[in-house]
Amino acid sequence: MFRAYPVKMADSGDTNGIGQRVKALRRERGFKSPRDLAAAIPGGNVTMAVLENLESGRKADVSVSHLLNIARALHVPPSYLLASVATPDASLDLPNLGDDFADMTAGEFDAWFSGTLGGDYRSTDPSERVSLMQLQAYRTLSRLTRELVRLSAIQDSRPDAEQPSEDSRLSALQAEIAELTDYLKNAGWTLSS
Repeated sequence: MFRAYPVKMADSGDTNGIGQRVKALRRERGFKSPRDLAAAIPGGNVTMAVLENLESGRKADVSVSHLLNIARALHVPPSYLLASVATPDASLDLPNLGDDFADMTAGEFDAWFSGTLGGDYRSTDPSERVSLMQLQAYRTLSRLTRELVRLSAIQDSRPDAEQPSEDSRLSALQAEIAELTDYLKNAGWTLSS
């Protein structure tokens, strides 16, 4: 189910480069300065100097840990910092990427980065497609497991007379969960019970 959140992306989506997107999102989120944002990131991993250098363009590359910490503090997925996702047809503007990224748009990058099957990105590599299918199966398994827990709680709270239709839905969910679990385990995934 899609849930809309009031997030203004016009300013950050139209900027070029990760530093400009960080700066725009920082301001949109109410952090007046890089110092304020750095203070909001636990552990001291991302300093004010790192943020200032990134926002000014003196630092073009960012470490994965910095990227994830900044994205978490700004309450956005990492792809919002890496690409102009608000303008999905825009060219990817990250430095130092291989030639495979040359023709990739921001929308295609977001789909690839998030492992979204059926998104803008279409892999031509069979092994990558298999990995995307496995990731999609895991996401479906997680969603169905949450649904099973929800329906089980509803069933436990109702009188026995109201449960026949819920029993069949629970059985169908359990069968689909078992099928996806077997598929992923056979593919080498380690799943908790």
